[in-house]
Amino acid sequence: MMPAARESLLDAAFAALARRPWSAVRMVDVAAAAGVSRQTLYNEFGSKDGLARALVRREADGYLAGVDRALAGPCDLCDRLTATAEWTTAAARGNALVRAMLTGCWSERLPSPVLSAVPSGSAVPAQRRADGPLPSPGDFVALVRDRAVAVLAGTDTPPSDTADLARTCELAVRLALSCVAAPPDEGGVAGLVRGVLQRQAA
Repeated sequence: MMPAARESLLDAAFAALARRPWSAVRMVDVAAAAGVSRQTLYNEFGSKDGLARALVRREADGYLAGVDRALAGPCDLCDRLTATAEWTTAAARGNALVRAMLTGCWSERLPSPVLSAVPSGSAVPAQRRADGPLPSPGDFVALVRDRAVAVLAGTDTPPSDTADLARTCELAVRLALSCVAAPPDEGGVAGLVRGVLQRQAA
């Protein structure tokens, strides 16, 4: 199957989820919305659970791609970590699946695939990846922290400074996640993260 058709099926599933609970989303409707046969849908994802895992994996990858964009900005450490925190809260606000993945709070409306790997006999490489382990909230903290350290640490940064940087990056990520769970007042996540990082630097 062409990757574009797989994306169309995932787009159709995501759109259906915005309108009704996952339990009420029907495979036949997803296939029809994507313009493919139901058999094609099953060939690609194996089952409704396989579709759910692929959808969650795609949204996780999309969130992490946004983290990479935020970290790539031509600015200092504080600006990049603030941008990452702002992206985290915006992504969680705009995407119920991202919010559930980051917080571990899956509502009854959402699919809630097990995070551990499931047996996969799929011939589709993208589906085999989706059938692998899915990230937990703790995994996301580590993934974002490690991405930030990789971008922000220089090649000649001593190990002790790298460890300090990792703690700073993790602090920014955890602050962002706290803002997902309990949105801050005036100043928002940017003011909170900047204030903490500036005090830490001082």
